[in-house]
Amino acid sequence: MLKSGSLQEKILVGRLKLKDKEAFSHLYDFYLDKIYRFIYFKVTSVSEAEDLTSQTFLKIWQLALEGKIKVNESFQSLLYKVARNLVIDYYRSSNREKNKISLEEATHIAEADAHLDQAADVKIEMEIIGRRLKKLKSEYQEIIILHFINELTIKEIANILEKKRGNIRVTLHRALKALRDAQ
Repeated sequence: MLKSGSLQEKILVGRLKLKDKEAFSHLYDFYLDKIYRFIYFKVTSVSEAEDLTSQTFLKIWQLALEGKIKVNESFQSLLYKVARNLVIDYYRSSNREKNKISLEEATHIAEADAHLDQAADVKIEMEIIGRRLKKLKSEYQEIIILHFINELTIKEIANILEKKRGNIRVTLHRALKALRDAQ
């Protein structure tokens, strides 16, 4: 199984750099759900998240065609940076209120994986978290989503946000405190 930062991933990225469609397909399959989940929690609808996810991978393919992908850099960080920039552009162009999470849509993801008897508990938890998350500033929302929803490490988040690890740790701690304190 493919892992982020693994030798297998580096080989696929090397092949992607050579415009190999099959390598792109493998990377796409591995990262699709992660990038979708990241974007989904930052925009207001499933369809917008799907569109922005598609645009993210299209941009990665364009970078490969232009020879701008570097094998020695983290492919995962590149993907999240592209996705993050597209979300920023989306909000700039549409003048929508940033980072609104539809509670109904947030439960859609959880319910897809949960058994029927667990769906109600998950829905309630997602509603509580969603309400509290919306009250946080966007920087806190982003770090919580990257760390707990997308399960990225502090180091990976630091690479994506281009900040020091210590800064990410402190911000995550403050974000969690703010999330706990949010009513």
